[in-house]
Amino acid sequence: MDCLDKAAFKWSDLKLGADGLIPVICQDYKTGQVLMLAYMNEEAYNETLRTGRMTYYSRSRKEQWIKGLTSGHFQYVKSLYLDCDHDTILAKIEQIGAACHTGSYSCFFNKIIDQG
Repeated sequence: MDCLDKAAFKWSDLKLGADGLIPVICQDYKTGQVLMLAYMNEEAYNETLRTGRMTYYSRSRKEQWIKGLTSGHFQYVKSLYLDCDHDTILAKIEQIGAACHTGSYSCFFNKIIDQG
């Protein structure tokens, strides 16, 4: 993929949280279903642009991780968007297997209320 040089926004263009990270919302590119929320540091952002595989920074483990490296449930980038404030990334991805560590396709399955 190697889109690092072609990306419209460099890491320095992004507005980071106090922890130096940016939140990433992952969405199934075909269905629009929201799959998960994760975070990136600069290394994860650049690695994602270079490889086309979603790479994140684990706040609990304090290390970079490629989604699917241990589970086989990789996420492949279809498109990346930056919100209007430049402080959140929307990743439209092709999800292989489950996005959630529980084995669920999406991390968002605990209904609080549904008035629809």
